Amino acid sequence: MKKSKSKLGSDELELLKTRYQLILDCAGEGIYGLDCDGKITFSNAAATRILGWELEQVLGQPAHEVHHHSHADGSPYPKEQCPIYAALRDGEIHRVDDEVFWHTSGKPIPVAYVSTPILRDGKPDGAVIIFRDDSRRREVEQQRQLAWEELEKVRTDYQLILEAMGEGIYGLDSEGLITFSNAASTAILGWKGEDVLGRSAHEIHHHSHADGSNYPREQCPIYAAITDGEVHRVDNEVFWHTDGSAVPVEYTSTPIMRDGVPVGAVAVFRDISDRKKIEKQRELAYEEIKTLKEKLELERDYLRDEVNTVGNFGEIIGDSEALKRTLSQVEAVAQTPASVLILGESGVGKEAIARAIHCKSDRADKPMVKVNCASIPNDLFESEFFGHVKGAFTGAHQDRAGRLQLADGGTLFLDEVGEIPLSQQGKLLRALQENEFERVGDENTMKVDVRVVAATNKDLVEEVRAGRFREDLYYRLSVFPIEVPPLRDRITDVAPIASEFLKRSCRELGREPLKLTQNHVAILQRHSWPGNIRELKNVIDRAVISSSGKKLRLDLALKDGTDTNVDLPAPKNQEASTYLTSAEFKELEKANIVAALQHANWKTWGDEGAAALLGVKPSTLAYQMKTFGISKPA
Repeated sequence: MKKSKSKLGSDELELLKTRYQLILDCAGEGIYGLDCDGKITFSNAAATRILGWELEQVLGQPAHEVHHHSHADGSPYPKEQCPIYAALRDGEIHRVDDEVFWHTSGKPIPVAYVSTPILRDGKPDGAVIIFRDDSRRREVEQQRQLAWEELEKVRTDYQLILEAMGEGIYGLDSEGLITFSNAASTAILGWKGEDVLGRSAHEIHHHSHADGSNYPREQCPIYAAITDGEVHRVDNEVFWHTDGSAVPVEYTSTPIMRDGVPVGAVAVFRDISDRKKIEKQRELAYEEIKTLKEKLELERDYLRDEVNTVGNFGEIIGDSEALKRTLSQVEAVAQTPASVLILGESGVGKEAIARAIHCKSDRADKPMVKVNCASIPNDLFESEFFGHVKGAFTGAHQDRAGRLQLADGGTLFLDEVGEIPLSQQGKLLRALQENEFERVGDENTMKVDVRVVAATNKDLVEEVRAGRFREDLYYRLSVFPIEVPPLRDRITDVAPIASEFLKRSCRELGREPLKLTQNHVAILQRHSWPGNIRELKNVIDRAVISSSGKKLRLDLALKDGTDTNVDLPAPKNQEASTYLTSAEFKELEKANIVAALQHANWKTWGDEGAAALLGVKPSTLAYQMKTFGISKPA
């Protein structure tokens, strides 16, 4: 019976061992059992699958020697340092995450394992080693490491690209917090990358309108890209520097989309300070060009007036003693900055004297601006002299430069200065004394440098006594008075002046050149010339118009016009003067043409035509008829 029980116990033990072996073989990890000497007492199927060693090959063999236990770098290390045997020595559990066991083929198998001591009576009596093939994990980790290194390389490359860009760049997450910035953003705004990461761009830079007023974050175009997923471009904005200065910028905020939803934004901005400066310079240049254009247009008009004046009265011609005395005064004062008051009767050529003073001065390369004071309405005086800004009064549709501004650096010629209204004389005096003024509607004071030459046919001393002219303005203008002699006091100059007028009149009227005879000169010198040079010019023009053929009919020109072939309009002034106004002269010229047309039965060309009678070309006659509105009666 005892033998039977003993046999039964042996069978049960084998069954138990078989059952446990099956359990161990079902495990996915390799399992070794070690005795107290570190020799293998059992192994499971997974150990064989992982390392290739069959059970009968390893039973009773030291695990360290069987598997050439080594470090992860492949170098073997002594048994006494082996973590497996450490559990046998100290009875502690030892875990190793990065180890190598060797396969029967000689191939290293990366493993991770746990060495757990088997304790009996509190002392280690063996150990259980559970290990797994870590090849796949190592491979995944290596791939991950390679991928991470590649990612870092890509990130580095992109970072280098971002750092090389001249525009500032911010990356924002869905909350508007800065996730990255580049070197240009630091250069533009002063903020370093580590100081802005994770912070709100709006709060850091005090994002504001171009006029400096702050506005809420929900109105910020940068954050609008995160909200609506649209690209937002801003051309005129302000970001604030770390030093508190405003930096004008333009930028584009582009949303970062994921599955059709904005998850952040990229803001690319540039400093436009230089552009703003250039725009301001361009704006100032445009305003300056605009002012110069207006100035040139006005100067053009003045030059036209001057050309007409030169054409009407000629240069200063003559060598009489009276004229020489006047010209010596011109020579004396021209190079000085002194104000000059030119006195003389109407028509004596005061403006020609003013031009001579200007041309002989050191301001000759600058404009001489003429103001006919008699022709300026009282309510437009300030605008005409000082200019105005757009909107200063009804009709002021644009800025306009005044005569003082146009004459800056040159000469201001005040013709008929005695006609300036008394109420405006104080304003002109201030401007001339202080060389400064304000345009109408403008608060800014403009500085000018002008030399003043004035002219009048009035007795200003008498005007001052009568209270019609300011005494202080008179003394300001008459620093150096020049008297221009009337034509009757320089009779010897009549002939050369008349000769010059005759050449010009023939040329302008399209006539063949006519000559001035000694008899003509005698007639002209006997005349008293109350209208002075202006009257002489009118007489010569009438003579040319009245003459036919090659003979100058001066006798007709010096009469009052009553002996023509048609009824001519009588002068409005019935006094015994022999000069006509411009309007009267034009009526006389028109009547003379009509008379010639009537005499030629309205035939304009040919030997018996009106053009031949008048001594002009048919084309000239046609032009004159068109100018005067003359047409053949129906």
